[in-house]
Amino acid sequence: MQIREMEEAAEVLRISTVKAENCMQCGKCSAACPAGARMDILPHRFVWELMNGRVSLLAKSGTLWQCLSCFACSARCPRGVDPARLIEAVRLTVIRRQGANSINVDELPQVIDENMPQQAIVSALRKYNK
Repeated sequence: MQIREMEEAAEVLRISTVKAENCMQCGKCSAACPAGARMDILPHRFVWELMNGRVSLLAKSGTLWQCLSCFACSARCPRGVDPARLIEAVRLTVIRRQGANSINVDELPQVIDENMPQQAIVSALRKYNK
């Protein structure tokens, strides 16, 4: 495995704050997933691929965009692993690579709706500011 891919996997784990090494590959997360039938990489396999540094494979996967972020997989895990957060972290990594996802703070006053909750603004700044 290339060092770069292992570093990317470590970065994804850092972003997600998930202890993926606790995964015992029981498959309960995949069985609970309502979108599992449409995924090319099921949640338990996603964790395994990430632990083996295959971020480039995961980045090309349709699973990133099929995941509903419903956290059913996370609720079913007997070891407290959170596959949905790992999928979200890889999705965020892919979006950041594209480079068109940043928010310029100077442009915010023009795009903010006065009815938008402040929490949404702060959340967007946290997610899209590097």
